[in-house]
Amino acid sequence: MTTYDVLVAGLGGAGSSAAFHLAREGERVLGLERFAPVHAHGSSHGRSRIYRTAYFEGPEYVPLLLRAQELWRELQTSTPEPIVRPTGGLMIGRPDTPTVAGALRTAEQCRLPHELLDAATVASRFPQFDLRSEESALFDPNAGVLYPENCLRAQSAGAVEAGAELHYGEPLVSWTASARGITVRTRTAEYRARSLVLTTGAWTRGVVRDLRLPLEIERQFMFWFPANEPELVSADRMPVFLWDAGDEFQTYGVPDVGDGVKVGSWRGKFSRTPERADRELHQSDAAPVRAFAAERLRGVRAREREVVSCLYTNAPDRHFVLGPHPKHPNVVVVSACSGHGFKFMSVLGEVVARLATGEAPGFDLGLFDPGRFGRRPRSG
Repeated sequence: MTTYDVLVAGLGGAGSSAAFHLAREGERVLGLERFAPVHAHGSSHGRSRIYRTAYFEGPEYVPLLLRAQELWRELQTSTPEPIVRPTGGLMIGRPDTPTVAGALRTAEQCRLPHELLDAATVASRFPQFDLRSEESALFDPNAGVLYPENCLRAQSAGAVEAGAELHYGEPLVSWTASARGITVRTRTAEYRARSLVLTTGAWTRGVVRDLRLPLEIERQFMFWFPANEPELVSADRMPVFLWDAGDEFQTYGVPDVGDGVKVGSWRGKFSRTPERADRELHQSDAAPVRAFAAERLRGVRAREREVVSCLYTNAPDRHFVLGPHPKHPNVVVVSACSGHGFKFMSVLGEVVARLATGEAPGFDLGLFDPGRFGRRPRSG
């Protein structure tokens, strides 16, 4: 039986980053992945992802975001493939929506650079967007685009270069933990390690059944709309955006970085397991996004060129699940990221590496405690 210092189960964004940081620290690392490298079955694909710092989800995320940006820039120096591209970002909606009000609150509290723009100013500076008179936008100059597949390839290559073993097509089947260490079984082998990192994404609920995490799998679609006016919607002129368009319809988008303008929404369908996720595109999925592109975006055609599915793994409070297993301190659980996690993957790998080696994480992770759902409120 082969023994390692740390075993990482799941080599998507978080897992490949964890393997990279652990191996760079001299740990003997084994990474296991159920699929081929850089696959499209989970949450770490889609050709482009948004990063931003005026975070409407809460100021608690900002220290992690700022460190993540440093690490993405550092990763860029290791590869000729694009990792990160600054574009700026707009958080759009009525001033009282969480998208705008939350982003403004975080920007002010954390003293982040930002501008609050009315609809007329947006029309002048960013004519790609058709705001209604009652809408406004917060401009985040630190926002931009990440290239997820390139990120994974660079992190995985860095992990291997630093000495990690990465096994693809070999999913974790079971694991046991004690104070003496970890035993992991796959369909073909058994391994031992001092610590275990579970970065299994949509498969997390089944991997840590004892925690009874109340996670839901949300199936989403990403749409790419061809450009009518390529210069108008290029990444040189068009910022990334999040838009609270009313009637509980929230959408996000990325400028044309080679395949058209990418648009997605947060109106997905839910399942208990990734295997049960409905990956078929229905009219109810496509119609609102097509209507949004036709009515609110300029410079694109209203019929998409391509559609790709993606899975979110959501916690009830929409915060991350990140930290040591409540019963096994040598097991680190990293999921769910609730649909807004990829921008953090560089720093989550660094944090996980510290946790797996017994160091302080360097950040306040109380908001993300994996044991928070099993706590009962005190009476009296």
